[in-house]
Amino acid sequence: MKNILQLPLLPYAENVNHKLTLHLLLQIVGKIRLKMTPRKNHWWYITEYISTQGISTGPIPYHSGLDTFTITINVHTHRLEVITSKNEVSSFSLIDITVAGFYDQLMEVLKKFDIHVTIVTKPFDLNIDKHFGALTEYHHYSETYTKNLWQVLLWVDGVFKEFGGRFYGKTCPVHLYWHSMDLAVTRFSGNSAPPMGKEARLSDKDAYSHECISFGFWAGDENMKEPAFYSYTYPAPEGINEKELQPSTAEWIDSNGSPMAILRYNDLLNATDPRQEVLNFLESAYRAGAELADWDTEKLDVPALHKL
Repeated sequence: MKNILQLPLLPYAENVNHKLTLHLLLQIVGKIRLKMTPRKNHWWYITEYISTQGISTGPIPYHSGLDTFTITINVHTHRLEVITSKNEVSSFSLIDITVAGFYDQLMEVLKKFDIHVTIVTKPFDLNIDKHFGALTEYHHYSETYTKNLWQVLLWVDGVFKEFGGRFYGKTCPVHLYWHSMDLAVTRFSGNSAPPMGKEARLSDKDAYSHECISFGFWAGDENMKEPAFYSYTYPAPEGINEKELQPSTAEWIDSNGSPMAILRYNDLLNATDPRQEVLNFLESAYRAGAELADWDTEKLDVPALHKL
């Protein structure tokens, strides 16, 4: 298979346990950030980021904001690192570690640094009833899978940042949502969305309080057993799934009763210019939603500098 950028393969089926173990580790780290970071709209304060070292929380405040600390899954050393603004450093190996062992060791490191935090220890939305401290059966951290996934996320992070910079409206940072383990960037029209019903989860009510078009990448799940880029418009305008997407390999699928645009990662591996293919996908999905939802696209588009 021709691979112009030397993007790594990310097969899903043979990496289910590797992905799930990493996902659980990211949930533990993410829940710590959730508990200790000041609230920001649409849950933007709970996310993780792709860094030169791996996947990181960014600075988390403690001691009433006098100090900060950062937690990073280092994909080069395959160690969990905690670094504080006091220049305290501690790390431990991720190789052969159980989820329970990871949780216990991380909490001990934080305690040693006088960082006190209590989190909800049940995994979120993964159909796992045990708490993190009891999950000894998940111990499948893979150096190869984690490094390959990070390499793809690092590339996608740059593409999403370029795309995000083309929009004058409210746009979130490019960040990793640990509940579903997808890297995402979202644009907002500025208009409120219709209120959700009482049965909706609080997390969804805050995430979708305003009209938005979201774009993301995830490494596959039971519903789509391969890595893919996606986009959806909320609320979804009538007829959006009849709009043309680019490139020709992209398509609309049904996602819980709502149209979602999909570009499969594997279809990029033969592309002459994978970056442009992704940008074309993002732009076509945005136009499909924004134009049908009557966003003021002309006002929201950032022109090239030579047009200013």
